[in-house]
Amino acid sequence: MHSLTTALESLIRLVSQVQPSAPGLRVYDVPFPLNDAFDALSWQAAQGVYPQFYWQQRSGDEEAAVLGAVADFSSLQQAQQFLRQYESHPDLRVWGLNAFEPQRGALFLPRLEWRRSAGAATLRLHLWSAVSLREDAGQARAFLAALVGMKPLPSLRLTPIDEQHRPERPEWERLIGQATRAIADQAFDKVVLARATDLRFSRPVSAAALMAASRRLNLNCYHFCMAFSPTRAFLGSSPERLWRRRGCALRTEALAGTVASHPDEHRAWQLGDWLMKDDKNQRENMLVVEDICQRLQQHTRALEVLPPQVLRLRKVQHLRRCIWTTLHRADDALCLLQLQPTAAVAGLPREQARRFIQRNEAFDREWYAGSAGYLSQQQSEFCVSLRSAKVTDRAVRLYAGAGIVRGSDPGLEWQEIENKAAGLRTLLQIAT
Repeated sequence: MHSLTTALESLIRLVSQVQPSAPGLRVYDVPFPLNDAFDALSWQAAQGVYPQFYWQQRSGDEEAAVLGAVADFSSLQQAQQFLRQYESHPDLRVWGLNAFEPQRGALFLPRLEWRRSAGAATLRLHLWSAVSLREDAGQARAFLAALVGMKPLPSLRLTPIDEQHRPERPEWERLIGQATRAIADQAFDKVVLARATDLRFSRPVSAAALMAASRRLNLNCYHFCMAFSPTRAFLGSSPERLWRRRGCALRTEALAGTVASHPDEHRAWQLGDWLMKDDKNQRENMLVVEDICQRLQQHTRALEVLPPQVLRLRKVQHLRRCIWTTLHRADDALCLLQLQPTAAVAGLPREQARRFIQRNEAFDREWYAGSAGYLSQQQSEFCVSLRSAKVTDRAVRLYAGAGIVRGSDPGLEWQEIENKAAGLRTLLQIAT
C-alpha cells in the first residue's frame, strides 16, 4: 500500500496550501505507481463515504474508483452545463448513472478520483465551492485523513430465503402474447420486455464482492457499481456501449440478437454461426441499426455501419454492428436523448414501445437499461446498464430483457432472459 500512502500524503500537502475565501475550482493530481497489489474496488469498498462509483471499460484499458461528491447532478444536462463553466479543465470528469428515462440521473463530481489508463494511474482531488475554497479545503483535509486501507471483500456464499420473478412465467407468456398481438396490429414493430428476479438472503449482500466476482468472470464487458449508501447499490457487467465520444468523433453500436454460449469452443462457434444466419435475429439487429442512424443523421456527418460480428460472452452471444460517425458539435446531452433508450432496450417506434412498457411491465426499471459512465468536455463514454442488479441490504434484484418481434416464441424468450440473468445469478454462490 506504499503507493496509496505516498499519493495521499502528497495530496494533503497540496490541499494544505493557502486557498482563497472565494468560490472556484481546484484540481490536484498526483501519480500513482502501479507497483504493488492494489485493487481499487476493494479499497473503495473499505471507505465509509458515499456515493462511490466504480467503472471499468470493457477492454480493461481504463478503470476508475471515485469517492464522495463535491457537486451532485440530477441529470446529465445539468452536469454538462456545470462542466462548460470550466473550459480550462477539459478533462474534468463527472461520473454516475442515467435512468431508463434519461431525464433522470445520479451523477457527481467526486472529491477523490483514482483513475488508471493502460499502465499509468493518477489520484486526483477536487476542491469546489460556490462560496469559499478555503472552507472546502478544510473539508477535503478531513476527508483524506479519514480514509482507510484496503480490506478483503466479504464472501458471496449466501443462504437464500426467498426468490420471486416479476412476472412469473405464466404472466410472462401472457405478456408476450399481448405484445405479439400488438405487433400484428401494427401498434409497433418491436418491444423489449424485461423481468426482475428478487432474491432474499439471510445476511447482507456485498455489492462490491458481487462486482468483483462478475469482473473476474464476465469478460468483454463494462463493469460498473454505484454505491449510494452502505446498504444500497446498483451494479452490472454490460457488453453494450451506448456511446463513446472523443472530441466530436462518436462511436455507438447495435447489440441485438441473442443465442446461448457454451464452454466448448466448437459448440459455441456453431451457436454463433447459427446466430449470424438466423433471419429473426438479423432482422432484430437491423431494426436497431436503422433506428440509431435515423436518430443521429441530423446531428452528424456520414454514418458508417460496420459488418456484423458475434460477441461471445460467458452465458450468451450477441449480434453486434458498430456505427461510427462525427458529431456537428460535442454534446453529450444530445447523445443521451437521441440514443437512450435504444431500440435494443425499449423497442420501435421508441415512444409507442415505451408506452407499452410503462403500461404493462410488472416493475419500475429505475436504473436498469439506462446507462453508466462519465462525461467531460474532452470525451465521454457510457455503457447501457444491462446484466445488472440492485442490492438493498439482504435483497438482490436481477434484471434481464428480451426483444419481442413478430414470430417471437414465449418459451424461447423466457430461456433467453434466464441465460442473460445467469451472468450475475451464478455468482451468488448460494449455500444449500
